[in-house]
Amino acid sequence: MWRELVPIGRHPDSHGYRRFAWTGADGECRAWFKEQAEGRGLAYEVDRNGNQWAWLGDPAAGDAVVTGSHLDSVPDGGAFDGPLGVVSSFAALDELRARQAVLSKPLAIVNFGDEEGARFGLACVGSRLTAGQLTVEQAHRLTDAEGITLPRAMEAAGHDPDGIGADPERLARIGAFVELHVEQGRALDLSGDRVGIASAIWPHGRWRFDFRGEANHAGTTRLADRRDPMLSYAETVLAARREAELAGAVATFGKISVEPNGVNAIPSLVRGWLDSRAADQASLDQVVGGIEKAAREYAHTHGIDLDVVRESFTPVVEFDHALRDELARILGTHTDLKVPVLGTGAGHDAGILSGSIPTAMLFVRNPTGVSHSPAESAAEDDCVAGALALADVLEGLARR
Repeated sequence: MWRELVPIGRHPDSHGYRRFAWTGADGECRAWFKEQAEGRGLAYEVDRNGNQWAWLGDPAAGDAVVTGSHLDSVPDGGAFDGPLGVVSSFAALDELRARQAVLSKPLAIVNFGDEEGARFGLACVGSRLTAGQLTVEQAHRLTDAEGITLPRAMEAAGHDPDGIGADPERLARIGAFVELHVEQGRALDLSGDRVGIASAIWPHGRWRFDFRGEANHAGTTRLADRRDPMLSYAETVLAARREAELAGAVATFGKISVEPNGVNAIPSLVRGWLDSRAADQASLDQVVGGIEKAAREYAHTHGIDLDVVRESFTPVVEFDHALRDELARILGTHTDLKVPVLGTGAGHDAGILSGSIPTAMLFVRNPTGVSHSPAESAAEDDCVAGALALADVLEGLARR
């Protein structure tokens, strides 16, 4: 399965992945998922929001145990973020069949669409729509860099966008959702453990900072006469680092848009996107508030207009304690793994669904600690340990 997925959407120069939602590479990944499902005799379906499902047992029976993740990527992302969870889900099912495990509940594997938000700027679109955390009106306003709306992109890829929206009936079928994911950090590597259980997802969000100045000639305009928004933006980037360090949080300006974007032109607009995450809401508010305060002071000094827009936000996610404890019990009873419980600063579909159904996560060790990069990795024996741990969890939950 891994060998089949590896070449899809891989850029020849960066060796990273460009599997953006509703593009050709995404379509190839979706075709692969369908092939895996049908090849195992599972009931395959695509829901109203474009998420793919593979069912073992009757979905209408309810109290289903669901696993899976996503197959799309960030720009030039790594091979493991998302796909490891989907591949491991099919591998876990194969393991359960090899064991001749008797399950009393339906089991499903899901590929959530547009988890990374690389194309339309909002993460977890498929799960947000399903959980009712993204309205139809908001979804229709999402556009990519070429001005193509989400509904148009879905339609071009062969999916009818008219039915998108909250799907409470589907969520009502699910008794538990467990997502396996490569760890996006080095906690497991430092502790020497192959597999971990998630405790919580830090609160996090994305903010857009629009610095508006005045375009002018780079060679003829005196420094004293300039209203250059790039100065305010640059100072704000440095402020973000300072505020994050003070609060023990993280803050990143990772995307920028400049107009008119000419080498010999002073910009009229610098638009930067801030991603910030912290262990608790108070710390996150402190960081983002400090960054905005500094940005407004810098903008005032340089005669720049500033607008700050919060584009997305996810509050702290405490995974279901009972389900988390059950995972620990199952793995503690049936394996020789020492399975630590750890938090994460990365968002996931499991976090979105946690407000509607019991959810939990398993992490697989990433020795580099690098994620959203071609350097992202996981050793084969760790991946096997993760798949076997997932199989144990699914069997334990579906036999209760």
